Amino acid sequence: MGSFSIWHWLVVLFLLGGVFIVPAWRIVAKAGFPGALSLLLLVPYVNLAAIWLFAFVKWPIEERCG
Repeated sequence: MGSFSIWHWLVVLFLLGGVFIVPAWRIVAKAGFPGALSLLLLVPYVNLAAIWLFAFVKWPIEERCG
């Protein structure tokens, strides 16, 4: 058994993006935050803090709507 090739890691990267980052980008953008904040999900431990932040902070879209 050898190590994984670069192609394996590229497939994993694209799957990660498709399964986690794209939906998170859309959710974060609908909440009124910059969509790029969803990239925080790729950083260990920061991703947990980001989820808690999004859950409990007042969303900018709430402030605009009333």
